[in-house]
Amino acid sequence: MATNHSSDDSGTVSRSSSKTSISSTIVEPSITVLASSRAVLNGRLTAATIVISLNSGKITSTHHSIIPASHFPPGTLYVDHSPHILLPGLVDAHVHLNEPGRTEWEGFWTGTRAAAFGGVTTVVDMPLNAIPPTTTVSGLEEKVRAAQGQCWVDVGFYGGIVPGNVKELKPLVKRGVRGFKGFLIDSGVDEFPAVSSTDIAKAMMELADQPTTLMFHAEMIPPISDSVGDDVQHSLPPLAPIGPLNEYNTFLASRPPSFETYAISEILSLAHLAPRLPLHIVHLSALEAIPLLRDARAAGIKITAETCFHYLSLAAETIQNGDTRHKCCPPIRKQTNQDSLWSELLREDDSVIKTVVSDHSPCTPDLKLLPEGIAGAVASSSAEEIGDFFAAWGGVSSVGLGISILWTEGQKRGITAEDMVRWCCKNTAQQIGLGHRKGDLQVGYDGDVAVFDDEATFEVEPSTMLFRNKCSPYQGKMLRGVVKETWLRGHKIHSREGGFDAKQGPFGELLLEPRTF
Repeated sequence: MATNHSSDDSGTVSRSSSKTSISSTIVEPSITVLASSRAVLNGRLTAATIVISLNSGKITSTHHSIIPASHFPPGTLYVDHSPHILLPGLVDAHVHLNEPGRTEWEGFWTGTRAAAFGGVTTVVDMPLNAIPPTTTVSGLEEKVRAAQGQCWVDVGFYGGIVPGNVKELKPLVKRGVRGFKGFLIDSGVDEFPAVSSTDIAKAMMELADQPTTLMFHAEMIPPISDSVGDDVQHSLPPLAPIGPLNEYNTFLASRPPSFETYAISEILSLAHLAPRLPLHIVHLSALEAIPLLRDARAAGIKITAETCFHYLSLAAETIQNGDTRHKCCPPIRKQTNQDSLWSELLREDDSVIKTVVSDHSPCTPDLKLLPEGIAGAVASSSAEEIGDFFAAWGGVSSVGLGISILWTEGQKRGITAEDMVRWCCKNTAQQIGLGHRKGDLQVGYDGDVAVFDDEATFEVEPSTMLFRNKCSPYQGKMLRGVVKETWLRGHKIHSREGGFDAKQGPFGELLLEPRTF
């Protein structure tokens, strides 16, 4: 039967059948086809056509060229996105969604919409800041119940290691957590206490033969220090602060690189207890830790690290007094430190930094104690603590902005789209045991795609921050690189021009399949 082919401004091909066609014979399309002159397939930039089954949500075929729309059945949803880049949907392996218990800070609905805005199709929720934390099977079940029907992208969950929960760890593995995280320093919330070396040893032995990853917030106070004490673990000022508490350098000095190197040394000293268990350092900040990790890997220890968008784009020298939007732990360090993180990330051989994540850790704006005049500031009941870096909640809000932050900063350093896919898609998917279905555009993988305009720019403002509380150090910054559309298993879930499809609603999955590696 002859058909007429046409294309609208978006590149979507529609077909109007000849007058002899019978409307009752038209069936709903069973595939989505996305094409572009540029796509990252299997780690390589190429022209591509990607065919996704709408029944399974899986990629059924890929072609290293643009296959014309006429090749596909009538009614097929076909979009040629040239010259924009088709990327695998990003996998943000470090996000705090805070629900249930602190949903006023963030929640599944708002957090996953923010993720989709920035091409992130999978997030993994950290075990703390929600109440209860994900340190027991019952805690995981409560979090899963809270997430039902709210997720615009796919969501996985980490378990937590805290003193006394070692017997919960294997059951949590069986229930599908993507890994475990523990703090070697106070976490900032009472329901998630720090672990001792004894606790770490017990967790390592319990998980030694399990298909999981054991991750650490690696800061510890060294046994000898001239300016800090236990109070700094609770975000109180050090015993002998070097300056006013609203000056960033005072806060920076209270969390020196030795906190990170001492904690990592402690972890490495216990690694022999579980030689096959992958270990991972979350949000690596200090350049001084890199040689320790490199030597450990050379000695056969299975350890990796991640760093964050904020450590690769923000520097201590530019943080103004009282601007606590920049407070996080470990802290944002100086420009020379940032340069070293980039140098390690861009190593052509075996970099110890394998992934880049957001560590989106929001709170209500009043807890940031921002001075009047700084974007995001609101009235606070603690007027005497306004601008105090020690009293303010620590955490940077950025989920959904990450790819643009990375691309903006990376253009100064010659990064490629393939680099971003390796750090933010493929390696993050492997870290969470989903490397067989996420993080690449290959046959058999989920049809998750981010359509990336690498030339467009935008200013970060409340309308581009879809997380619940519009309080971020990126507000007002110009970023390069815009995600035009986000596709989840072959369905368009967000476009920069049209927003979300309210009729379709959220259909993100909860990723609870037990890990096998």
